[in-house]
Amino acid sequence: MASTAPKVERLADDGEAMTDALETALSVADESGTVTWADVSDDLTSGEWGRLIESGLLVDADGEGFVIEDPEGVREALSESDAEPSEDEDDDGGWSKWDKLAGLATIGLFAGYSINSVRDAIGGVLDIALGPLANILPFYLVILVLAVITGANSTLLQDNLMDMSGMGDHQAKMEDLKERRKKAKERDDQDTLDELEKEQMELMSDQMGMFKKQFRPMVWIMLINIPIFLWIYWMVFGPGLSGLQQPVAVLPIVGEVSTWQAGVIGPMQAWIVWYFLCSLSFTQIIRKALNVKTTPTG
Repeated sequence: MASTAPKVERLADDGEAMTDALETALSVADESGTVTWADVSDDLTSGEWGRLIESGLLVDADGEGFVIEDPEGVREALSESDAEPSEDEDDDGGWSKWDKLAGLATIGLFAGYSINSVRDAIGGVLDIALGPLANILPFYLVILVLAVITGANSTLLQDNLMDMSGMGDHQAKMEDLKERRKKAKERDDQDTLDELEKEQMELMSDQMGMFKKQFRPMVWIMLINIPIFLWIYWMVFGPGLSGLQQPVAVLPIVGEVSTWQAGVIGPMQAWIVWYFLCSLSFTQIIRKALNVKTTPTG
């Protein structure tokens, strides 16, 4: 599963003892199919056992013990954590050099919104592939098709590159810290409050690292979606639609629009409104169909 490796990485961040505990549980599960606390109590502490369950790598087997959710994924992630870091990866928030190159390329693509020559170059290249589609379909259907493509791309990249369970674990820790701080204040325990202050600073540092990791999929999403959006922009304001016979479009709520450049919601033009309506609607449908979670989970 796509989220197994990040879960193992977070365990590894807790120390070698946690990866050893995971390996022990995996070994027992390989032999008997399930693993219980009684099977590993001689090798694991209760805290380590609870952390394995909390991580989501151990899942309940209908009251008959626990099973490893993704044994092959766990083995692969453990072997990678034991290996030396590859040249493509560093510890800068989990970003590889390819992620950074994609980020630089995305920043360059943003220039297409304000520099005509950049937009014309991108639009001209993409028109080789998308131009025939505009010759066959009305432009409102072209926008709808591209909105589905960008929505599917965003959903699949988020599903494969983003792991929200870490954020859920972090929120649970913050809630627990808040509760312990409240109790310490009630009993006026300054020593505990000082310790909790240090723990809070560590959690805030971890939170910044997680935010960097969660932003990583957005770089790849924008790298693919921005050129498509710029091609639509190029079609509307450039030579693209001038040679095509386009019927008047009828948009939901708005009604008929005579030109795609017409303002329909304040300064927002018809093509932008139609694109975002299609993109938001179909993205939600795709997420539901694929059961993609984009909010923190425990």
